[in-house]
Amino acid sequence: MRRRAFLSWLALSFSACARGQQPLAAPQPTAELSPRPASLFLTPPPAPQPVEFPRDFGSHDVLTEWWYYTGHLASPLHQRFGFEFVVFQVQRFGYPVVYAAHAAVTVVDRQTFHWDERVVALPQRQATWPLELVIADWRLFSDGQQDRLEAQARDFAFSLELQSQRSPILHDGDGYFSWAPETGSYYYSRTRLTVSGTLEVEGERFSISGLAWNDHQWGNFLLGPGGWDWFALQLDDGTDLMLWQSRDATQRILTQSGTLVRPDGSVRALSAEQIGITVTSWWRSPSSGAVYPSGWHLEIVSSDLVLTVTPLVLDQELQALRSTGVIYWEGAVEANGTHNGHPVRGQGYVELTGYASQAP
Repeated sequence: MRRRAFLSWLALSFSACARGQQPLAAPQPTAELSPRPASLFLTPPPAPQPVEFPRDFGSHDVLTEWWYYTGHLASPLHQRFGFEFVVFQVQRFGYPVVYAAHAAVTVVDRQTFHWDERVVALPQRQATWPLELVIADWRLFSDGQQDRLEAQARDFAFSLELQSQRSPILHDGDGYFSWAPETGSYYYSRTRLTVSGTLEVEGERFSISGLAWNDHQWGNFLLGPGGWDWFALQLDDGTDLMLWQSRDATQRILTQSGTLVRPDGSVRALSAEQIGITVTSWWRSPSSGAVYPSGWHLEIVSSDLVLTVTPLVLDQELQALRSTGVIYWEGAVEANGTHNGHPVRGQGYVELTGYASQAP
């Protein structure tokens, strides 16, 4: 939604082609490619249009779009894993359509993390509905109810079948999400998808099942300096929670917002005044030198919800320099706390972008 100021989309679209990673040569850029300095939009943001399904499950003729999947998996012997799978679609005037993809597996019990990336450029968008995206040897299929994810990497592989358990939720009430000054995107989430399939990692093959979260964002925007912190949590009382805070290049918080899904499926938009996010610990990456938050105290006063959120593995950093030119942390977390005075536990994912740019 996921989600993601860590991408410099112009660099993604054009530097990858310049490095010879793409099968198609990019033509010379045109004047329309330069963003206006006063805004992250190439043109003033249009009045939001209603989000419609099933149409908006598919891809759109816009500058920037992504589909994010994260989730927790377990084997019959209760071995625990996390996974991430994301596809970015980038269109720029006069250029091929660029698709970049990241996949990752967290092996919780062994405290290990594996990830890989893919990137291709094509003369036109892939199938828009039902959605079917092929990025080299990786695949994503979705009709908005059932999804299939396939990835084969250096030291892991997975084939996952997903099934929606809840209707999509529209963030900011109408599905047009303002996540920075003069910057927004269409954004919805499918917050509970059951997962089944197979996973191969560290020389072993597992039958797995679990629970996943899917984000889909799109719009005519470019992303500027700074970053964001994104939380997607699924609690054992049936509550789902998305929180987002954007930061500028100096790490000053620009915006905070979120969405709470109650156990009965009803949705509540959350404003900055209702959200408390406090960092409780930090972690320095031995690879990039970036310093990331690594623990949080979350409080949603209006819903009497208090949570402690902790990474299941500290090092869940992706250095996706070949595909998107960025370094970010996206990892499996657990949550513990109280909701309406009752103990509650949960699981989820956190994404941290913009911190690597601050590394020495």
